[in-house]
Amino acid sequence: MISIENLTKGFGGQELFDQISLKINPRERVGLVGRNGHGKTTLMRMILGEEHQDSGNILIPGNYRMGYVKQHLDFKECSVLREGCLGLPEHEKDHQWKVEKILVGLGFSPADFSRHPSEFSGGYQVRLNLVKVLVSDPDLLLLDEPTNYLDITSIRWLEKFLNQWPREILLITHDRSFMDAVVTHTAGLHRRKLRKIKGDTGKYYAQLAQDEEIYEKTRVNDEKRRKELELFISRFRAKARLANMVQSRIKTLSKMEKKDKLESVNELEFSFRSKSYAAKLMLQAKDLTFSYHKDKEGLSSPLIHHISLTVQSGDRICIVGKNGKGKTTLLKLLAGELEPDQGGLQYNPGVARGFYEQTNVKSLVDGRSVEEEILYSHPDVDRQHARNICGAMMFEGDSALKKISVLSGGEKSRVMLGKLLVTPLNLLYLDEPTNHLDMEACDSLLAAIDSFDGAVVMVTHNEMFLHALAERLVVFKNDAIEVFEGSYADFLEKDGWDDEQEAGEEGVDDRKQPEDDAGKPGKKELRKRRSELVQRRSKELKPLERKIENIESSIETLEKELEDLNRLLLDISGSGDGRKIAELSKTIHDKQTAIDDHFDRLQVLSDEYDKVKASFDDELDRIDQGL
Repeated sequence: MISIENLTKGFGGQELFDQISLKINPRERVGLVGRNGHGKTTLMRMILGEEHQDSGNILIPGNYRMGYVKQHLDFKECSVLREGCLGLPEHEKDHQWKVEKILVGLGFSPADFSRHPSEFSGGYQVRLNLVKVLVSDPDLLLLDEPTNYLDITSIRWLEKFLNQWPREILLITHDRSFMDAVVTHTAGLHRRKLRKIKGDTGKYYAQLAQDEEIYEKTRVNDEKRRKELELFISRFRAKARLANMVQSRIKTLSKMEKKDKLESVNELEFSFRSKSYAAKLMLQAKDLTFSYHKDKEGLSSPLIHHISLTVQSGDRICIVGKNGKGKTTLLKLLAGELEPDQGGLQYNPGVARGFYEQTNVKSLVDGRSVEEEILYSHPDVDRQHARNICGAMMFEGDSALKKISVLSGGEKSRVMLGKLLVTPLNLLYLDEPTNHLDMEACDSLLAAIDSFDGAVVMVTHNEMFLHALAERLVVFKNDAIEVFEGSYADFLEKDGWDDEQEAGEEGVDDRKQPEDDAGKPGKKELRKRRSELVQRRSKELKPLERKIENIESSIETLEKELEDLNRLLLDISGSGDGRKIAELSKTIHDKQTAIDDHFDRLQVLSDEYDKVKASFDDELDRIDQGL
């Protein structure tokens, strides 16, 4: 268990967090969320001892081992397998099979085991560092964006692996669906404070919104009450017969805590400019074939082989599959960024396409400011429009004047998206657009793509995007490319990832040997159970929801009546009619008592609702895991 107490940290006059506290208890898997720049990675580095806090304590038990994936690539062995074995604990140095299982789960083939680590791409080299951490069996596993270099099957394998992890995890990721599938608790950095709740990100953000709404309502009511008290004191301070009431209000006023108005939080808002397109068909791609390696006689092992695809207005097409199989290459061919060796593209007149690709940040000019990059993106962009886009991309004020050369990778990605936003388009090509965006920005991007009037062709491993957007799929699977007509849920139901079960079994931790599949329910039975459980959940929760809504409505009515009574009391206070004042005071007391009783009942019902919902959610999780 790790305990963080009253931690404060700042950089160059900017305070990241102010006296935050956090406990990671045994077997908890905690997701750490917050906007980019709010200190998530800094907090993780402080736990590791790589950063120092300004004040506060981080209490770590003796002999408590922590595992963290290093971005620095420094390989000592001549093969992938031997390098992976370096991560094994001393007492497991002969457990080579454990390394092999995790290598396969993260996308390495048995043929890769004997290859030198330097032969692989940077993404696979980072995966190898992840392998070494996973096999080291630490007490606390710290993961900072572990899905960035993984393909969709490896992400799904890692999700299952982490759900079997028997100790603690602290996870940072922009992939909401991945985090929600793994964590038991969510901790959020917000307004320089840290809050931890039991449950996934949806529950955390709902609770956060509710708390801030309550805070703001309370602040407004308190401010209103404060003004009423001040008005009463100023009006009747000189009246001797009301001296006791005036003194009472002065005491009440002195005890009231003044709440500061919450600072507005800048939201990253995306809105693509749509260019009208009257026709239905936008693009026809016929028999596309492409290879990066060509010999004198023609093609050698084409990466893309005789692919045909049509894109129609309003399409949402997602390209999915393992890394290194040609997804980005296909996107570049469709976007006209690469010339096919065979086949061709036919764009209809009026199609205006935009292309966002992972490495496009290299096209940014280091000497330009953010504002200038946006300004030069399209002829009809004036400075005010460019400034508006800069603000939407969270480069407000003087931040818009930052030079490209000083920006982080995530900031450069936002500039690239900003350049795309100012151009009227009706066909978008997007290659992993969520990389380097935080979770809130990913949500905004998802909403913007969903509301875009044109067509979208996108490469992504983010299953939340796939479930929400995909209407057609181009699937790279089993060394073949297929066009699947249907949603991602349809694909998982009908086809799925053939090698996923095999990779999952290969990657099972030795602490839990694979169970015999005999007797396990099939997909059809699991779907039936899930449907029945969802119906039962709705049947039990709906009455509680109605009761809660009725009580909340009653509270609102009573509070409005109380507000009217307080105003009336203020009006008649100067009349000197003691009988009316006494009667009204008793009515106000009774009304306040009724409100308090309603709040008590609301608390009981809310606790009951949360308990019932949590029970059903646990059952649904077990069904989703095939248990």
